Amino acid sequence: MTLDRQAIYDILSQVPDPEVPVITIEDLGVLRKVEIINDLVKVTITPTYSGCPAMDMISVNIKSALQEAGITNVEINLVLEPAWTTDWMSEAGRQKLLDYGIVPPAQRTTDPSFLHGIQPEINCPQCGSSNTTMISLFGSTACKSLYKCHDCLEPFDYFKCH
Repeated sequence: MTLDRQAIYDILSQVPDPEVPVITIEDLGVLRKVEIINDLVKVTITPTYSGCPAMDMISVNIKSALQEAGITNVEINLVLEPAWTTDWMSEAGRQKLLDYGIVPPAQRTTDPSFLHGIQPEINCPQCGSSNTTMISLFGSTACKSLYKCHDCLEPFDYFKCH
């Protein structure tokens, strides 16, 4: 089998995030690079948080997706620098999160309000109201905060900006 970097990247761009399966590792910006060195496929990924528990499962899912395509000589390279940022999320991924009921990051890390710790206005994904309050800095996973809407009374996750 002839190894083609774009074909491999296309396969990997369909691998879902194990914690939020409506978004892919490409949408999330976790998939950083695909290299072919002789018959070795080297995949570079970056965790959303340095201690992200999903990275082992993402590695298994990458190897599985490639194995299904007949590619078995695979090396996963986990890099922590540069640190992952929500700026790496695709617009399609942000929309998928919102459609799923998770509010995507409201700011970019280059936004000065983020650097000064100013809280963004978070609209409820159910009713669109901005009458929301953070209940807990940590939601269903470490990369999300738990919010509550005071109009429709629904709780929801907000994907933290970093």
